[in-house]
Amino acid sequence: MNQSAAPHVPRRWPWILFVVLLACLGAWWWAGESDEGAGPAVSRYAGPVPVRVVEAEQGTFAVESSAIGTVTSLATVQVRAKVDGELKEILFEEGQMVKAGDVLAVIDPQPYEIRLRQAKGQLQQNQAQLQNAEADLRRYQLLHKQDSIARQQLDSQQALVRQHHGMIQTLEAQVADAQLQLDYTRIKAPVSGRLGLRRIDPGNMVRESDADGLVTITQLQPISVLFSIPETQLSELLPALESGGEQEVQAWDRGERRMLEAGILRTIDNQIDIATGTIRLRAEFPNEGGRLFPNQFVNVRLTMRSIENAVSIPVDTVQYGSQGTYVYTVDAENKARVRPVRLGPQAVGRVVVEEGLQPGEKAVLEGLDRLREGREVRLMGEDEPAAPASDASAAGGA
Repeated sequence: MNQSAAPHVPRRWPWILFVVLLACLGAWWWAGESDEGAGPAVSRYAGPVPVRVVEAEQGTFAVESSAIGTVTSLATVQVRAKVDGELKEILFEEGQMVKAGDVLAVIDPQPYEIRLRQAKGQLQQNQAQLQNAEADLRRYQLLHKQDSIARQQLDSQQALVRQHHGMIQTLEAQVADAQLQLDYTRIKAPVSGRLGLRRIDPGNMVRESDADGLVTITQLQPISVLFSIPETQLSELLPALESGGEQEVQAWDRGERRMLEAGILRTIDNQIDIATGTIRLRAEFPNEGGRLFPNQFVNVRLTMRSIENAVSIPVDTVQYGSQGTYVYTVDAENKARVRPVRLGPQAVGRVVVEEGLQPGEKAVLEGLDRLREGREVRLMGEDEPAAPASDASAAGGA
């Protein structure tokens, strides 16, 4: 049975090899047609190529540095009781915005009111004793002038008056201390900001030594952002700061689609991190809209310097070839021209053109894939779609 089946195997292989060979030849022929497709593809678009152009703009160009920053509060305070006692009232809501000086809670004031009255009573008692001693002193002075009493008795009375004066100062301090302790029963916000979650309820005993406190206040207005820049950019930033100018800083969302807040650079750290080769900076933002929140990650744009009368174009107009960077321009006859350019700083989707373009010249922004030197173009409006990117092989013609 094995002998009868063996002859069928070799007869199948020639057909299989033939089919595979035909498939390879077909694939090779199709790839060749695709490589030579520039001619046919262009012929399908033998008319003017629809493109969208932008004009090279001249003006002040802000050179920026981009970084990832962390929003940090300028003040985070844990509110604690300054005196011991029973917590009678909570006068705030969790997450509430408060101002410095607002009353947040009340501790039972009765024990401290009693201490204050005691201190005031002792003060009044000593004031009466002082008045009596001063009256005796005036009589002793008169009798001493009449040589009716000894000098020692007069000196003793003067010492007694000074003693009462000192006691009154001590008692006045005790009254002030008792008043201060009574004031501390009304727990006030030390800074303005947003309250966190409360950590104790009315009816509990609170103590000055409690570590957790009652609640935490985080200042949000103003707020700061910490970020780092490479040390190589420090030499460019320092002259602007030494001149006394304020460097603008912008905070953008993670997708860099929306600017959250604009602020100014406040300070630079005093040393460079040798592990990363960067230096930390702090920017301050008014945060009036509350868009920045502590520990939030944001994209930071720091204005390093400004270039006056700079010619700039969108980054997407720039092409890269074997001869360097270039752009497609459109001449008066609506024909595409290759224009080599020398580029400068880049920021916010635009780049400075140091050589190669003049203000007002038109650079092609969309429809670049089928352009070549001398190709006729048709300018599209803002609401019209540019030519589809169907023939990427023609883009390398320059």
